[in-house]
Amino acid sequence: MGSTTEVDYDAIVIGAGFAGLRTLYELRSRGLSVKGFEKGSDVGGTWYWNRYPGARTDSEAWVYIMNISKELNSEWTWSERLPGQAEVQRYLHHIADRFNLRQQFEFNTRIASAEYNSDRNVWTVTTSTGQSYTSTFLITASGPLSSQRRPPFDGLDSFQGKWYQTSSWPKEGVDLVGKRVAVIGTGATGVQVIPIVAHEAESLTVFQRTPNYVIPGRNHSISPELLGEIRRNYDQVWNQARGHVFGLAYSPADRTVADVNEAEHQEVLERGWETGGFRFVFESFDDVLLDPKSNEAMAEFVRNKIRTIVKDKKTAELLSPKYPFLAKRPPLGHFYYEAYNRPNVKLVDISDNPIKELTPKGIRTQSGDEYEFDVIIFAIGFDVATGALTDMDIRGRDHTSLSEKWSKTLETFLGITVPGFPNLFMASGPQSPFANIPVCIDHEVNFIGRAISDLRQHGHTKMEPTEAAALQWATHVEESFKATLLGSSSAKVHSWYVGANVPGKPQNVQFYFGGVGNYFAQIEKEAAAGFPSFEKS
Repeated sequence: MGSTTEVDYDAIVIGAGFAGLRTLYELRSRGLSVKGFEKGSDVGGTWYWNRYPGARTDSEAWVYIMNISKELNSEWTWSERLPGQAEVQRYLHHIADRFNLRQQFEFNTRIASAEYNSDRNVWTVTTSTGQSYTSTFLITASGPLSSQRRPPFDGLDSFQGKWYQTSSWPKEGVDLVGKRVAVIGTGATGVQVIPIVAHEAESLTVFQRTPNYVIPGRNHSISPELLGEIRRNYDQVWNQARGHVFGLAYSPADRTVADVNEAEHQEVLERGWETGGFRFVFESFDDVLLDPKSNEAMAEFVRNKIRTIVKDKKTAELLSPKYPFLAKRPPLGHFYYEAYNRPNVKLVDISDNPIKELTPKGIRTQSGDEYEFDVIIFAIGFDVATGALTDMDIRGRDHTSLSEKWSKTLETFLGITVPGFPNLFMASGPQSPFANIPVCIDHEVNFIGRAISDLRQHGHTKMEPTEAAALQWATHVEESFKATLLGSSSAKVHSWYVGANVPGKPQNVQFYFGGVGNYFAQIEKEAAAGFPSFEKS
């Protein structure tokens, strides 16, 4: 048995979003003493910070849940198919209060470092104020989309107007009425914020490096009848999501592009477009990620929709991606393309003429073009998957730095554990599935709970994955990614799938693209066999 000593808590959890709340609930139900830390002033995670105008889910409400209680599912009433930020935040507040989780978190507390002591088998977690706490187990639940990037432009501090980041939007909101506004970035966040800002701003200038394939969200209210049907069939809905490649309650299309003639092909895509959401992607054809012909047919369909919606032909072409569909994560839009028909909205292409610097009055591009603004909004994305973890100074056995380790190669086992970091678990960590996150979290956290219970039941106090298991998983993650069309295209379009959106970041596949069903089967096999890929003592 590995040596241990008295600790403040059995487990420490970092983060109070979906993953943090789910983890604390899981570990507490298994009899562990648990302490949580959250840098925000309340629960919510990404839904606490990202309160920018237009923020909402891209997953349907009935699968964007914490599936821990039939009573919870039957008592909570979603109002929309794709809930907005405030509603998701209320849902997480309800969970925290309903299950008495809030009092176990310390809010307004940022974790600066976490270090493992091999002799004592103890993790010491230190906050930014210098306070330290100890635990046997450390679980990070900091989220894959939480490490915001500071705007990487010279002259930022010289700008005399106001600037904001969507990822840390002021609680009190921002008055944009009558202002000259710039939005930098047209990823999922920019696509949501742009149509809303367009209603308020005197003028809105959008700076776009890489266009996106934006799918209509087709959001709608949830009627009492629809809600009743969902509640009656929640087990079926959840099981459907568990088996879907991206964790959504969809059925496979059961057809490829080769199965239909040209007229039928158009009908299928039109039907998907009108249905909206990711159903357009996943219920049209099953081979869009595998067959270049199928992919290009769907890509050209979206381009033609853009040309139909956007009146100005030059703007429409600038908004039309030329890379494979899904090489970047496609956002859901809510009248995004329509916004460019407004007289107060202008698109600036910076793919070949990047932003050089910010000036006291606004923005200057490489060519010398200058634009004046009252407000600049940065929607420039995140250092995904690894960023929130490498922002903290996490050190494992022999004082090994997680940040330095991952600067050479991204290595995990199942996206949950890391060799050389005993008793460290990650909820929704790097190399976990690219999918609807709450569905994944539910099963990952259950795996973490089972691993800790198994360890304790067998009289052990320490576990970590073998190097061989991590290497095998990394190879599988890489091969699964390269088996799709994404493998040859994502880096070229600065996709965060491989970390290419962050200058200087080592390019590794950040998520598992082998499908949620396959992933769940692998973690179930590992748990059912007694965690043979781990060294225990």
